[in-house]
Amino acid sequence: MSIVPFLQYWLVYHPTILNFSWNPPHTPASSPLFLSLSIFTYLSLTLLLSLLPLPPFPPRLLKPITALHNLLLLLLSLTMSLGCTLTILTHTPQFRFTICFPPGTKPNGPLFFWAYIFYLSKLLEFLDTLLIILSRSIRRLTFLHVYHHSTVLLMCYLWLRTSQSLFPIALLTNSSVHVIMYGYYFLTAVGSRPKWKRAVTDCQIVQFLFSFAVSGVMLYYHFSDDAGCSGMSGWCFNALFNASLFALFLDFHLKSYNANNNTKKRSVD
Repeated sequence: MSIVPFLQYWLVYHPTILNFSWNPPHTPASSPLFLSLSIFTYLSLTLLLSLLPLPPFPPRLLKPITALHNLLLLLLSLTMSLGCTLTILTHTPQFRFTICFPPGTKPNGPLFFWAYIFYLSKLLEFLDTLLIILSRSIRRLTFLHVYHHSTVLLMCYLWLRTSQSLFPIALLTNSSVHVIMYGYYFLTAVGSRPKWKRAVTDCQIVQFLFSFAVSGVMLYYHFSDDAGCSGMSGWCFNALFNASLFALFLDFHLKSYNANNNTKKRSVD
């Protein structure tokens, strides 16, 4: 069997994917109560565990768990990226549809299936924080880390809840960047620290800039068409969240790499 038809069937045309429907509260993890409890539990446990004087988790146990976790998220991100790409190429009536859903679009079908998997993957990413706490690397437990992990879950929920326009592009770019990011984390966990750590942050910043540019295209479609685009309330939240993340990532980037450059200069002097 050719690889392309094989991937198309399992990532687009499988009945579970093709017939997917987001239907709260019947769809697992789709109720507002579940969302609220998930975010509250994450924030509460993060605060509690970071304050408790926990002994360091044995590295010989923590490193394999961390490597496995990162490998799982790497493979999941790659699968979501491929699934979303194939869906856009084979199952959308026109490219404009990936940027601007018509009003009244129902959250059904392959694109929304991958949005649902992406939403669930954010719950799995909560384990990133637990692994940081168990390693006692509290300096890595930044406001940016906790804010991103807790708020991105709400953003993904709104993708589905509001049938938000533009999410296919966001899903594709974000999952692709996560392939690079979790690839780096996996290699680091198995003892091979790549030299392209800075590229991970650079890719995230480029992703934000790209999302702002594509948002301009979506707004053009929205205001130039009498019907407009679906899910604009969700997009407004998404835009504000991305703007805040971009500012925090940029601040992190400048502080981290300026500090590294200053350290190198002092060592040379």
